[in-house]
Amino acid sequence: MKNEWINYFSGSVQVKVTGKGMERFLNECVRQQIDIWNVRKLGTESITFFLHLKDTKKIRPIIRKSECKLIFLNRKGLPFLIRKSILNSGFLIGTILFFALIIILSNMVWGIEIKGAKPDTEHLVLKELKEMGIEKGKMQFTLDKVEDIQRTLTDNIDQITWVGVELKGTTFHFQVVEKNQPEPPEYFSPRHIVSKKKAVITDIFVEEGKPLVAINDFVNKGDLLVSGEIGQDGEKPEYVPARAQIFGETWYKSTVQVELSTKFNVFTGNHKSKHYLNIGSLSFPIWGFGKIEYKEYREENNQHSVRFFKWKLPISYEQVTIREEEAVVREYTEKEAVQVGKEIGKSHLEDKLEEDATIIGEKVLRQTTNNGKVKLEIYYNVIENIVTTIPLVQGD
Repeated sequence: MKNEWINYFSGSVQVKVTGKGMERFLNECVRQQIDIWNVRKLGTESITFFLHLKDTKKIRPIIRKSECKLIFLNRKGLPFLIRKSILNSGFLIGTILFFALIIILSNMVWGIEIKGAKPDTEHLVLKELKEMGIEKGKMQFTLDKVEDIQRTLTDNIDQITWVGVELKGTTFHFQVVEKNQPEPPEYFSPRHIVSKKKAVITDIFVEEGKPLVAINDFVNKGDLLVSGEIGQDGEKPEYVPARAQIFGETWYKSTVQVELSTKFNVFTGNHKSKHYLNIGSLSFPIWGFGKIEYKEYREENNQHSVRFFKWKLPISYEQVTIREEEAVVREYTEKEAVQVGKEIGKSHLEDKLEEDATIIGEKVLRQTTNNGKVKLEIYYNVIENIVTTIPLVQGD
């Protein structure tokens, strides 16, 4: 097996020798250290055998001195394959260029489809996509990820609530959901409005129903605010779905801790990029060689698969961005920590409240410092809508 591989890489030829004195010819080949193998006798004056390509020059003088004739029958090995490839290089180059062109065209953007958007909204989406570099003829490798495109469109276009982004082959598909969609009218059965928490009434606006409280009244959770049963005394009552906006002053207490000294990492702005060609589980670097000089860093990977028509090949292009980080120590004085704690507590409370609620006051009830931390108990005054509903049962 080893000799077969050696013969393949060095090249070998099969020859046919005819004539008288073949024994003298073979003996002379042995004396000249010419290797021959697979010797076959075809008749009394004819044999075939193989020899190395490099020995063809040595055998010609032996043939001239003998009474034999030599004919080349077959050629085998890598040197002949390379020579044949060179002779057919035009066809080979054309084939390589054809497949390269198909792969390039399969990884370009050739279509952008937008569904669910009005013409003016579609124009805004196309304009934003153009600013992001997403248009026909662009290479998919150079574009952002689908998740990043979706987030950018949602953040930058006020007219849309949500957009779905999908890349199928060479076409981007966008499914748009616009804002201000008409909502179907709501129908309610008869009901009462009650308070959902303790509060002091600050504002009342009743659309339908009978109000039972006034401004500055104190109510507990579950107290009846607006009745869905209306009508004069002695008359048959009418049952309606009570509707109202009633705002009251409510109270919240929050506990916040702030560390006086905090260590965290931030980006310095320095970064390097490395590019790889991935084939299956193997990865080959194609740009961005060298060691990473940053002591602390974070890596971001962006990988794009290579397509052949609609099929995804086991080949991908990967860009790795290395961003330098540095450790930063943030220190607060006790006074600064108290101010930061107030802001944190207020922000957390605003996240829990509804959009129409307003924080009108805050007061630190208790402040303690222990183990490098400032602990605050904060009391908040809030104006918010306190209504909730319960079904009205006739005869209540």
